[in-house]
Amino acid sequence: MNSNKIREQFINYFKKNKHKVFESSSLWPQDDPSVLLTIAGMQQFKPFFMGILNPEKELQSTSIASVQRCFRTSDIEEVGDKIHNTFFEMLGNFSFGQYFKDEAIKLAWNFLIKKLKINKKFLWTTYFKGEKGLKKDIETFEVWQKYIDGEKIIGFGKKENWWGPPGKTGPCGPSSEIHYDLTGQPCQKGNLCKPNCQCGRFIELWNLVFMQYHINSKGTLNKLPKNNIDTGLGLERLAMILQKKDNIFATDLFNDLVNTIIIDKSFGNSNDYEDVIRSRIAADHMKGSVFLLADNVYFSNKEQGYVLRKIFRRALDQYLHSNVNLENIVDSVCETYKKTYPHLIKKKQNILSSLQKELNAYKKVLEIDVNEIVSKINKLKHQTKRLALKGPSSRKLTAQEAFVIYSTYGLSPERLKRKGFTFDDESFKKLIIKHQQLSRDNTNNKFGGHGLNSKEWSNEDRQKIIRLHTATHLLHQALRDVLGLNVKQQGSDINPERLRFDFEHSEKLTDDEKQKIENIVNEKIKQNLPVTKKEMKYLDAIKDGALAFFKEKYPEIVNVYSVGQYSKELCGGPHVKNSGEIGSFKIISEKSSSSGIRRIKSIVK
Repeated sequence: MNSNKIREQFINYFKKNKHKVFESSSLWPQDDPSVLLTIAGMQQFKPFFMGILNPEKELQSTSIASVQRCFRTSDIEEVGDKIHNTFFEMLGNFSFGQYFKDEAIKLAWNFLIKKLKINKKFLWTTYFKGEKGLKKDIETFEVWQKYIDGEKIIGFGKKENWWGPPGKTGPCGPSSEIHYDLTGQPCQKGNLCKPNCQCGRFIELWNLVFMQYHINSKGTLNKLPKNNIDTGLGLERLAMILQKKDNIFATDLFNDLVNTIIIDKSFGNSNDYEDVIRSRIAADHMKGSVFLLADNVYFSNKEQGYVLRKIFRRALDQYLHSNVNLENIVDSVCETYKKTYPHLIKKKQNILSSLQKELNAYKKVLEIDVNEIVSKINKLKHQTKRLALKGPSSRKLTAQEAFVIYSTYGLSPERLKRKGFTFDDESFKKLIIKHQQLSRDNTNNKFGGHGLNSKEWSNEDRQKIIRLHTATHLLHQALRDVLGLNVKQQGSDINPERLRFDFEHSEKLTDDEKQKIENIVNEKIKQNLPVTKKEMKYLDAIKDGALAFFKEKYPEIVNVYSVGQYSKELCGGPHVKNSGEIGSFKIISEKSSSSGIRRIKSIVK
């Protein structure tokens, strides 16, 4: 059964079982700041699970189903084995207080056994056995006994059978997984070889989450208003079973792409296991890159853009040369998904252009002289013993040196090793984690008020920054008025001299467009509109139309600043009391910041 047929069977089955079908949301979760990317099918429905929105009113249904494209990097080191990937599709059915454990298990079982004709002798199930004050899910165990022998219903703790939340806060609950027995043969553990054994005998197929709780920012667990159902069935793994393949990369979801990559002779012997793994990693990461770009994620060194850059360059690192035929790769992905995701073809040229620019940029990185860089690092540290690396015997780097080369110049650990350099992996990883934490802290500080507490600014400077800050809100809305709702803020920076505003847009602004934007902002300034602040729940604010900087992480309660009825935006403040205090507004430059991102610099007088 091909993948298109599997999707069709799933959708039709749940339609017949009175579920309303919804299309996949973007990989960039615009209304959920708790995660960088969409990692689960339930994310677009999070407000309904939490009881913030009414599904009967907003969705016209309390039982729904979807095929959601997802992206996770939590298992990135496992990509290349039989079952792990970063980009994947999640078949899911959801209930908002309509049905619970009994019906969810019945629906899942009947789909696998009656609809897809999977032999039940290969299926095992799991349930939550209780842990740290959380009770055993005895109800789920008893329901499963209606369908499967008791010895094939296995209890596990929180690590295996508790789901969520997708981020630091949100809905969660005990889960029950359906596993497929690939071999029927226990490993050396004998009778202890059961689902979640690491021997490769079992594959997790479907996860049924009984969403009963919510964890807040303090880590407190509370009951949700209603008992909900959230399930996820991995399309790639299901295709592997139904197409009788021994790995997901041999299914029709990957086969053409893998072959396109293997044709490149840089992968050497296609029967060599290391070459096979490298071709699979390249296929997975290339596909993920195409899908991220199609959902308006662009290459950068921050947040979503950093994830994209990381996986694309990691894909390139699998090749033994840098002359990758990106057009064949993009064509293969578009062809495989043309029926399900036609937007890929529409965006093909933009995707290809972005990939090619990034490839060219990475080629320059690959040409850097590591010995010269290390020499510079050591000179800056006033070291005299190792002013340069000379010869094969001096190819050992410290973790700090490897990290500086990676973070400053973009040369990945894989490429460093391929050049013959060695360093301590664990120490390197610790430096990466420390760097990520500092970046998060800096981001939180930056968006708390544009550095107004800095001692370098005088009171006059601070007032100028506040005027420019309010001007960015008017500029943001004016850009959307003139260029369209596709415009989204990608970053901003303000000092007493000017404001800098980065936004998502693919083309250079014309002189006429810039003049229109400038005129709108100045007109709103002349209207002397009141600037007001209101505290709201984040999801309520987004529903109410407030704009947000979607790379930023917001708390559950946010401040919404409005400039009259014209602009409404999530912000930490401070702002002027009315728009008339801003003065006159003028755009002084507009140019490209990075692929798909434009940058405006403006001043006020």
